[in-house]
Amino acid sequence: MIDVLRAFSVSAYALAGGAVECRLVGELADAVELARRLPGAVLSAEVDGLPVEGVPISNSPTLVTQADLRGRTLVQRTSSGTQGMVAAEHADRLFAASLVVAAATARAIRAAAPDLVTLVATGEDRGHPEDRACAELLEGLLLDRRLDIGRLLEPLERSDRYHRLAAGEQPGFPASDLALCLTADRFDFAMPVDHDDLGLRLTALAS
Repeated sequence: MIDVLRAFSVSAYALAGGAVECRLVGELADAVELARRLPGAVLSAEVDGLPVEGVPISNSPTLVTQADLRGRTLVQRTSSGTQGMVAAEHADRLFAASLVVAAATARAIRAAAPDLVTLVATGEDRGHPEDRACAELLEGLLLDRRLDIGRLLEPLERSDRYHRLAAGEQPGFPASDLALCLTADRFDFAMPVDHDDLGLRLTALAS
């Protein structure tokens, strides 16, 4: 499951910042309740891409890097990434993917040696070309083909949406999030997702 801007980039920065896990939740009320139940948990949430009143971290890697997450759980609710993961929770094996962990994700998938790999971009194809770019990059890595991430991201960078985000015009979306999310292979771990009594649990798997 792929979400570059920004859910699974947020997950990666949280884990790199010392979080022990990320909990992926579909509904805002459930995310708030789960964060309340888990000692020391931090909540990151948005609804329709917009900040939620009372939630200090609005699905932003910039804000996540500023938070002290060492030894803590990040509970995430987003309008695309966590929704896609909840919909796919009964899959045989799940990985959360974004550009910052692309190569590590490909290595983890290859190590698992599945019979079939399905790459799912959780954002709208026309509105979120960065997810398609990540899917194409992953496909290339899995097939030992070298692809130019700069070229793959050109449709995004030509879009009105990109220029609006770069200008800081989207509430809850610092312009600095773009560079944090669009740098390939910043981290050397994959992010497998499993299911336990509390729901979906995302962790780091060193490659």
